[in-house]
Amino acid sequence: REIGSIVRSLGCFPTEAELHELLAKVEEEEPTGYIHLEKFLPVMTKVLLNRSYQPIPEDVLLHAFEALDENKCGYITKEELVKYLTEE
Repeated sequence: REIGSIVRSLGCFPTEAELHELLAKVEEEEPTGYIHLEKFLPVMTKVLLNRSYQPIPEDVLLHAFEALDENKCGYITKEELVKYLTEE
């Protein structure tokens, strides 16, 4: 259930469908809810080397931060970012 978080932490941003395809490659025949590192590493190495999943476009990230910039000053403070990431 945490495979999406793990993959995203490696800088890959697959769609939900792509994530399900990836999971099918690394999952055991009888799903246990766990993925063995021995199966995950080769698949994820290939994904990373092939740059299989595009990063989030810069304009999308910028738009997300603009939405958080309530005062329209061009930045958000560290405190605001911490608040958004922990409370909202």
